[in-house]
Amino acid sequence: MAETEQQAGSTTEDEAPEADTTFMVPKKEISMVPDMGKWKRSQAYADYMGFILTLNEGVKGKKLTCEYKVSETVEKLLDLLETLDRWINETPPVDQPSRFGNKAYRMWYSKLEQEAEALVSGVLPADRCAAAPEIAVYLKESVGNSTRIDYGTGHEAAFAAFLCCLCKVGALRVDDQLAIVFKVFNRYLEVMRKLQKTYRMEPAGSQGVWGLDDFQFLPFIWGSSQFVDHPTLEPRHFIDEKVVNEHHQDNMFLECIKFINEMKTGPFAEHSNQLWNISAVPSWSKVNQGLIRMYKAECLEKFPVIQHFKFGSLLSIQPTKP
Repeated sequence: MAETEQQAGSTTEDEAPEADTTFMVPKKEISMVPDMGKWKRSQAYADYMGFILTLNEGVKGKKLTCEYKVSETVEKLLDLLETLDRWINETPPVDQPSRFGNKAYRMWYSKLEQEAEALVSGVLPADRCAAAPEIAVYLKESVGNSTRIDYGTGHEAAFAAFLCCLCKVGALRVDDQLAIVFKVFNRYLEVMRKLQKTYRMEPAGSQGVWGLDDFQFLPFIWGSSQFVDHPTLEPRHFIDEKVVNEHHQDNMFLECIKFINEMKTGPFAEHSNQLWNISAVPSWSKVNQGLIRMYKAECLEKFPVIQHFKFGSLLSIQPTKP
């Protein structure tokens, strides 16, 4: 299943746009439920899903600790994320009556709003700097909502879209695939977890125990792909805390489980029912395929998530070319 779709919109190919591409500041296009058909037929959907599936294939059977190339662009992205992390340290939570949604987050976010274009320009090759205003929008959208002080899978999708755009302008290349997931996306997750903890962010559109996780989805997909054909660890093992503590540094899926175990109390089956059910699936490849289907149904095909997605020249609302 994944293979055919992967060909449809794979964007980690070395296919930088022509130098005369006209970039544009992305805007919302999905304002009503009937618009969802436009999204599913769009070039943006094909490119985004192709990107997710290409990376899913790339990390199959590989550990976070394996050897891979780290390019200059990847190093620059890690510096960018380090800056966001440092700003959290410089913006401590304020005393307020409400436990959740600490208002200091808004001060942190306003720094990003001011600096995003400059940060993105620093990552792009010199001849691609014109793309900075377009790509910076996805970075700003990827860290949560400053009005509601919440974070969810739509924000996570914006970060994947940000990386997809960097591939489309040729800043990231095919041989960066492992570093995109294992270095950049993993560091992004660390920063997001720190934001969630520091400012007590609310889960955006959380389905409570019926959702996969309050905040993330993609690391479960890519982490389950990492486990495909693992010699000893099966899906039933991830609910064992000892296994998680021993192997989390090798796998994104277990890193997510470790974070859940730290943040939630009570029986795992009660606070994370969907994940508990997944532990009964016989193989990691079945888990991986099921999670891809679930991601489409629960995130990409849900109006409350996609109404916030923005479309520009790189991720276009135009229908896919036949």
